[in-house]
Amino acid sequence: MIQNRLEKIKNTLNEDIILVAVSKTKPIEQIKSLYDIGHVDFGENKVQELVNKHGVLPKEINWHMIGHLQRNKVKQIIPFIHLIHSVDSLRLLNKINYEAKKINRKVNILIQIKISNDNSKYGFSFDEIEHLIKNRILDEYEFTEVKGLMGMATFTNDENVIDDEFKKLKKFYLKYRQQTNFSILSMGMSGDYMIALKNKSNMLRLGSVIFGKRN
Repeated sequence: MIQNRLEKIKNTLNEDIILVAVSKTKPIEQIKSLYDIGHVDFGENKVQELVNKHGVLPKEINWHMIGHLQRNKVKQIIPFIHLIHSVDSLRLLNKINYEAKKINRKVNILIQIKISNDNSKYGFSFDEIEHLIKNRILDEYEFTEVKGLMGMATFTNDENVIDDEFKKLKKFYLKYRQQTNFSILSMGMSGDYMIALKNKSNMLRLGSVIFGKRN
């Protein structure tokens, strides 16, 4: 059933859109069943669960860290992580670069921008990132590759609020895309991904629409 759900969604997407199947709390068997039909991008939000799953599942899987990442846990995922979505502070960016340098591996990241008024959400402000870009500060991080931007919309049934938040991030992304070589705009989860697609998101993080509701 989850294979059918995944294929159904993928068939509606353009080829340039990356679908990250959010596999947090889901068993190894379900992840493997999606891998067996050719899906390789999976997202986790807890470091220990991510490390455990990486240890037993095929090494060809692209693991995405999508949750809030604590600095004291960065070292555990640096050797294998495909993309860290949730780089929400300079202190975290410094730590990722430091740990990546120790093993001489360049790590792909997204800068998380706080587009929601929700206090539980993390991220840089637009002004902070504009400062980093204009002063070429991101270029100084030799062992991180900033692939683009990520944002999480307010948890609300008001689609106009979500649309406005995604629009702001899209506008900012397009403004700085060429001078930064950004290639990823990551917006959209199970409840709002259609609005994200309308706003040119090219990376989705989908969990419950694939795996079903979490307990």
